[in-house]
Amino acid sequence: MGSLPIIWVGAWLKLMFVRNPWFRYLHLVAILFVVAESLLGIACPLTLWENSLRQIETDKSFIQHWLHFIIFYNVPEPILVIVYSLFAGLVAMTFKWVPLRRINAD
Repeated sequence: MGSLPIIWVGAWLKLMFVRNPWFRYLHLVAILFVVAESLLGIACPLTLWENSLRQIETDKSFIQHWLHFIIFYNVPEPILVIVYSLFAGLVAMTFKWVPLRRINAD
């Protein structure tokens, strides 16, 4: 999710890498993959790996408790599907708002 603000700020600063087709299409494919996973009810492999690594019990400090509460929120799956889909739409619309650089066929 960090790439979208980078694209917008980079466009405002006139940085050319944010108009790179490879960067932009890979970003779009990544969010579409997340949307497809959530529509199909498939857990992300990184989430599964993280959950298996978190099996280790440790004493939590006050700060650890509240950071965990803030970072790992509980939201119903249908809400996440909607959020992911809206975000994918925003990424797709960014292709219009921040066009790709043209590749010269010389």
